[in-house]
Amino acid sequence: MKIFTSNQIKELDKYTIEHEPISSLDLMERAAKAIKEVICERWNTQTSFVVFAGPGNNGGDALAVARLLLGEGYSVKVYLFNIHNSLSPDCEQNKQRLLEHKRAKDFTEVITNFDPPKLTEKEVVIDGLFGCGINKPLSGGFASLVKYINQSPAKVVSIDIPSGLMPEDNTYNVRVNVINADLTLTLQQKKLAMLLADCQKHIGELKVLDIRLSSEFIKNTSSTFNVIEEGDIVPLLKKRELFSHKGLMGHALLIAGSLGMAGAAILSARACLRSGVGKLTTHVPQALYPILQTAVPEAMVHLDTNEQFFSEAIDCDSYHAVGLGPGLGLNETTAIALIAQIRRAQCPLVIDADAINIFGNHRAWLQQLPKDIIMTPHQKELEQLTGATSTSSYEQLMKASEFAQHFECYIILKGHYSALCLPDGNIYFNTTGNPGMATAGSGDVLTGIITALLARGYSQREASLLGMYLHGLSGDLAVKEIGEESLIASDIINFLPKAFKRLND
Repeated sequence: MKIFTSNQIKELDKYTIEHEPISSLDLMERAAKAIKEVICERWNTQTSFVVFAGPGNNGGDALAVARLLLGEGYSVKVYLFNIHNSLSPDCEQNKQRLLEHKRAKDFTEVITNFDPPKLTEKEVVIDGLFGCGINKPLSGGFASLVKYINQSPAKVVSIDIPSGLMPEDNTYNVRVNVINADLTLTLQQKKLAMLLADCQKHIGELKVLDIRLSSEFIKNTSSTFNVIEEGDIVPLLKKRELFSHKGLMGHALLIAGSLGMAGAAILSARACLRSGVGKLTTHVPQALYPILQTAVPEAMVHLDTNEQFFSEAIDCDSYHAVGLGPGLGLNETTAIALIAQIRRAQCPLVIDADAINIFGNHRAWLQQLPKDIIMTPHQKELEQLTGATSTSSYEQLMKASEFAQHFECYIILKGHYSALCLPDGNIYFNTTGNPGMATAGSGDVLTGIITALLARGYSQREASLLGMYLHGLSGDLAVKEIGEESLIASDIINFLPKAFKRLND
């Protein structure tokens, strides 16, 4: 699924109007009917609604919804803000249509003074003040109104996007002047802000309503931002031939673990094996030898010369992919061995955890990163890599993308909607996963999955997309049986077979 910018959304609306063809007013009516249907499913006619409509087309949507709710027998109060005496044409027409409705008895057009209604827990506010067109923070009376709504006990339904929230970049927005919706009913497509962590408190529950905007425009218009769904992932899966054997399924190498961090190596190794690799060798310090042999008997163990940590690069010509980082530690000897190992490797690489932290501590070494390496940082690790903190999720995403383009690598910025930043500037958001996966070792599992997929012969792009999706899907399947609170990283591994089976069925 593509995520369009606010400018592209305007073009999509315009193209639909011109080529369906349909009038803008009728398109607005189509959207209002879709919104009304969701509202009627959630609340019966005992619920009272208070509609706050702005002067633009978002306000026109809200006025149309108010009229349709009146037609269904709901009690609806409407406040239309027209302080500059300048309504959009469609908003003006929907105002007239509303006033002509026989039950439209509680309508107030605010031109100068505004005495806000009392909002109780028995009422639902419909927020139609501003849509995707704003490009600066709300101020003055509208900012005061937003704060008033947010402080009330009423539920809030936002049309398309919570008022005050910009559809992409909210780095310099004033967050207290943004509606905190309980439910956002967005039209046709998610907006970029809806995928960013620091905007989630404003979105609440999100539903995307299909209002049948031009599929031709959507298909033929490119987008930097995309959301991966199951239909995008299934075609990527490689089928096993009838006469396959382990030698054809790839040989992966994991360099992981240090004294006290054997668990990271075990989790990564188990995830790698569960992701279809033919053979796995784990390179670990000598102290971890009995632990790895016992915990992961399917993996071969290659020992470092050091008792406690990774200390020396090894030959990796016989491997099809190498994963580095889980539980590696930050010893300076390990750091030197890591950069030597990366220089030495000729096969696809994925680095995570302490391997990323080492590069964060030796940023001059970044110039030695091989092309097409996969890196899987979380927020703090990314800040170490880039050498700068971010003040918003959007800014952080842009830094990750700039890094991927500059170093011609793949960055998986981990989070609820993990974002894969490609060397060509495109960004893919993952849709699987849940808060239960916020647990130690979850990232080690992802490293193991991606390493296995690379060894199997998937490209870096395919391994990253499929790895992210499988990782989250396994977590989602685990949560259905275990619940979020009790989920641990091993559960994600244990549900990998079901995740693969679901995609293969």
